[in-house]
Amino acid sequence: MKTLKLIPILIASLALMALSVSANDKYNEMMQKNIQTVYTAKTTDEIQSVINSFERIGDAEKSKWEPFYYASYGYLMMALREKESAKKDPLLDQSLKAIEKAKAIAQAESEVIALEGFIHMIRVTVDPASRGQQYSGLAMQTFGKAIALNPENPRALSLMAQMQFGTAQFFGSSTAEACGTLNKALEKFDTFKSDNLLAPTWGKPMAEGLKTQCK
Repeated sequence: MKTLKLIPILIASLALMALSVSANDKYNEMMQKNIQTVYTAKTTDEIQSVINSFERIGDAEKSKWEPFYYASYGYLMMALREKESAKKDPLLDQSLKAIEKAKAIAQAESEVIALEGFIHMIRVTVDPASRGQQYSGLAMQTFGKAIALNPENPRALSLMAQMQFGTAQFFGSSTAEACGTLNKALEKFDTFKSDNLLAPTWGKPMAEGLKTQCK
């Protein structure tokens, strides 16, 4: 009799598991489609449209950091494309706001911390003379944290190398440390594998571009 009573509970549990798997598959499918779009978008309108999609997904999937990460990435890409310095900061503000939401969910995720550092790094470029000291230090500190969280993360290493290289050039010092970090990043781009289907894959062309300046 006890076995018979357990059967409905077992059926209900299996049904819930099936629904959970189905929902996760749908989430991954939607995210993969949008990630491909944000990587290949040709216009700012396209980027803004996919950002809106990421934000809607993030509002619905409150335990997932990836939608807010890619929304932040999208705003950052818009800021990089923007030619007018005065228009960069509002986009960087939006990017930071989105990455803060991702951090609230996954504060120990190296990819999230690395992207936060990237935002700080681009703040420097808006006005290097007045922002260099504040945001360069903040970016370096953040990249260091991202590397500490995951020394295998090629994006964290590559971005750190960018900062080290820029700092060395500014002070007229050797770029050997930067190029050493960059070489590590390039190795990791070839070997790093994530268990997360939605993990970032961007950054290698940027690292290869810096490599041309390392002798």
